Formats: sequence, C-alpha cells, structure tokens
Amino acid sequence: MMFVPQDSILLMIDVQGKLAGLMHQKQALFKNIQVLIRAARCLEIPILWTEQAPAKLGATVPEIASWLAGEAPIPKTSFSCCAEESFRRALTSIKRQQCILTGIETHVCVYQTAADLACMGYEVQVVADAVSSRTLENKEIGLERIQAAGGRITSTEMILFELLKTAEHKKFKEVAGLIQ
Repeated sequence: MMFVPQDSILLMIDVQGKLAGLMHQKQALFKNIQVLIRAARCLEIPILWTEQAPAKLGATVPEIASWLAGEAPIPKTSFSCCAEESFRRALTSIKRQQCILTGIETHVCVYQTAADLACMGYEVQVVADAVSSRTLENKEIGLERIQAAGGRITSTEMILFELLKTAEHKKFKEVAGLIQ
C-alpha cells in the first residue's frame, strides 16, 4: 500500500554528535533529512526524533536540530526505538500506521527499529538516501536486513511524490520545490 500523509509519521533516528560526522556521504544524508523534515511540516506529518545516549554521544547535529525547533527529542539507550517506553507511548498516541524512517546507523538503530515496527504491525519505509552508516557496506547490509524483516526501501524523492500522489495536490509546488 502506498503511504498517505494522514496516516504517516516521520521517524528521525539518532543523527547526533561526532558519530553523525563519520557517516558515509554525510552531506547528502543531512540534506535529504532536512528535505524530509520540511516536507513533513508542509504536509502536516508528525515527526518523532530520538537521540541515543545523548550525554555520551552529544545532541542532534545543528544542521538537523534547527529544523526541529520547538520539539524535544526522545532520549534512548536501546538501539531499537521501540524498546523505549517513552517512544512507544509517543508513537501510539499519534495513531498512525505508516512509518517513514531516516537517520543513523542503518545497520544498527535504523534496522532494529524497522524490524520491531514491522513486527508490531506498522508499515515501514526506510529512506535509503536519508539513512547511513560509517561504511557503505554496513549501510547496504542494513537495508537488506530491513527488507528481509518486512520493511520497504524508498528514496527521498520517491516518498515525497508518493505522499503527494498528483501534481494537483495543494502542496505540490511547495514540496516539489524542496527537491534540488
């Protein structure tokens, strides 16, 4: 089933501290996450974001945090967001079944979260050009495992146009203008 804005949520996982700076193709990663956040705001899609052990790894990088002003991240210590009670409460309170995942690292936190969400009955799409790992090999292995666990792989541009469905969408120009 294709995703629709009224049933979707954007999950941004652990883009923080020095670790974020070590990601494969980090500039493209940051740019695509920014596009997804801006599009989610435009399409009124709720955003949940997490920080893994922020006292140790640091806060969300400024390039991303600046687009999330006014909202607080959900701190976590487990690799899967779903293992954190505060995350599960926030997710279920939103009452949406389609999860768009972005963040780091693909083969650890993104994979474990995607697998758990799929087991919980959520539809999951992982945005391949808006997730990363320190190595391309680990990213690719993570994406393969996500698919094996029931998640689907998409791209920034693909998910945005899937959400819009038509050039007649009232937010088409605004969302399409985010893609460069």
